[in-house]
Amino acid sequence: MTCDDALEALRTHIEPGRAEQMAAYHKQSREVLGVSNVALNDLAKSWRQQLDLDARVSLAAELWQSNIFEARILAAKLLTQARIKKDEAVWQLLTSWVADFDSWAIADAVASAIGKRLQAQPARLEEISEWTTSEHMWTRRAALVSTLPWAKLANPKPAELDQREQIVAWAASYVPDRNWFIQKAVAWWIRDLSKHDPDMSRAFLLQHGEAMKAFARKEAAKYLRKSAQQGAAASSQEDAAS
Repeated sequence: MTCDDALEALRTHIEPGRAEQMAAYHKQSREVLGVSNVALNDLAKSWRQQLDLDARVSLAAELWQSNIFEARILAAKLLTQARIKKDEAVWQLLTSWVADFDSWAIADAVASAIGKRLQAQPARLEEISEWTTSEHMWTRRAALVSTLPWAKLANPKPAELDQREQIVAWAASYVPDRNWFIQKAVAWWIRDLSKHDPDMSRAFLLQHGEAMKAFARKEAAKYLRKSAQQGAAASSQEDAAS
């Protein structure tokens, strides 16, 4: 499949009137076709089944170079896969795109693919750690978004606990940054962590919560508040029954 073939297939899913809405919502100056995320997922799934890895890497690279909004997201989705035996070419291509990030939708699609590759080879976290001090805001943000799988671990092993602590330290170092997208990423990480390690999330908010923007602090504590409310309700029921 050539890039032209892929773009032609992509254009068959254009929804009239959608492009203008998407361009405004995502603040895009690049071309936006007006294709839904559902259609992108369907195309990516179909092409992952049809194409071998080398063909997908080649196609993804060309789709990215097209600089079309949906094509860049589709490029990331083509390479979002848990098991890839020899994934170095995928890793190199995905990480080469990070410097181009300028939109949360594109950045998050790529970060999701990067997260799979990090889970496959956690030693790559050493490379990700260098992103945390980048002058490029989207690169710094990608360090947290791509490592979200560590926040979601239900039964982490000792090595994974150490890695989680390292990433939480990155999040702490971001707290003084007032950029909305950075604050949102910190909140996102701590919120997801709270589902699996509420004590660690509480400790983070106790130490850093006051320095976070109000919306981020509220978002980070979202599930902790629910847990506290549920606990209070249960306690009241027990008192009433006794």
